[in-house]
Amino acid sequence: MAKRYDKKHRLLKTGETERADGYYVYRWTGQDGKRRSVTAGTLEDLRRKEEEIQKDISDGIRMDARTVTVNDLFQLWKQLKRGIKDNTLQNYCYMYTQFVAEDIGMMPVGKLKRSDVKHFYNKMAEDRGLKIATIDNIHSVLHQVLQMAVEDSYVRTNVSDNLLKELKQTYHAKEKRKEALTMPEQELFLDFLASEKTPYHHWYPIFTVMVGTGMRVGEICALRWEDIDLEKGVISVNHTLVYYDHRDGNGCYYNIHTPKTRAGQRKIPMTDEVKDAFLAEKAYQEYNHLHCKVVVDGFTNFIFINRFGGVQRQGTLNKALRRIIRDCNEMQLAKGLGEPVLLPNFSCHTLRHTFTTRLVEAGVNIKVIQELCGHARSDVTLDVYTTVTKELKEREFQHFQEKMKERRER
Repeated sequence: MAKRYDKKHRLLKTGETERADGYYVYRWTGQDGKRRSVTAGTLEDLRRKEEEIQKDISDGIRMDARTVTVNDLFQLWKQLKRGIKDNTLQNYCYMYTQFVAEDIGMMPVGKLKRSDVKHFYNKMAEDRGLKIATIDNIHSVLHQVLQMAVEDSYVRTNVSDNLLKELKQTYHAKEKRKEALTMPEQELFLDFLASEKTPYHHWYPIFTVMVGTGMRVGEICALRWEDIDLEKGVISVNHTLVYYDHRDGNGCYYNIHTPKTRAGQRKIPMTDEVKDAFLAEKAYQEYNHLHCKVVVDGFTNFIFINRFGGVQRQGTLNKALRRIIRDCNEMQLAKGLGEPVLLPNFSCHTLRHTFTTRLVEAGVNIKVIQELCGHARSDVTLDVYTTVTKELKEREFQHFQEKMKERRER
């Protein structure tokens, strides 16, 4: 075979050619038998690309890794994913479609670098203002997709490994922990709902049960009258109500699911306030001739229903909370007090955290708290426990310092 040279009289290797426009091309046959090529502006750049290609061939990396996008692999991952509940998969898909698909999802997986993913996470945190918990959910699905890319020989390593840990360390000071309502805020909230002068009185029972049991929103919305024993004062938690977009293309609708873990199945004792809340809900429905009119996966007779006899859901409850917070604070400000207690912006999950906080403040045993809250892992309970006890110590010590100061000033 005759030797070939470029315009600068440099010897070209097998597969290398120089085009008339000065660009260099390298052609080779992939493991799949297809002819492929890459182009570069200089011979030096071309040979760097050749080295990468030969290394990929040596390591068994697929040639189409340079054209197959992260989005392509996500579609494959979605088809193959098994072993998780359908609503969990739908949450993964939502997170990916909402945040990843139009960003790094469009990049060829073989060209995706660790710095690309890191820049993407930083952009989500800084430019879009997402909470670390939300980015954690995004990372959960992206990491799985990229891990599949490793297993299918598209890439050598998962470039997202340990990136979330780095992100949490970087933004630790900025990430605000989940806040519980203080005791004055809790009392204000429930007193406001208990007043028959407000248009929100009908919300009092369900939010009182949330504060008094720490149940998850789906668990409370799924409660049926046969799940509670008013005589013994016990609530049986054994299923949850979910509302999401299904894979069958028929849109959003409800399903009944079992708890994700065994710890989710539990019995919760009723406080007097919780028992009274159930009785108040029953009386309200009887007075207004309300009855449950829905059946979800064979379940009916739900306790908390809307005015049409349908089940409640998280979106509706959080929307109601926003209106309640607004009107309650307006009422407080209208009183003209010097430093009125005001409600912070919070969601239904805050009420679960509030319940846990009250238990810790009361000195309840940590294993009891874990069981009541249905935590599968003790570290979840410990995280709340240590945070609250630390704050209690700080408050008590501050109170001690103030008392000592008052004595010295006498």
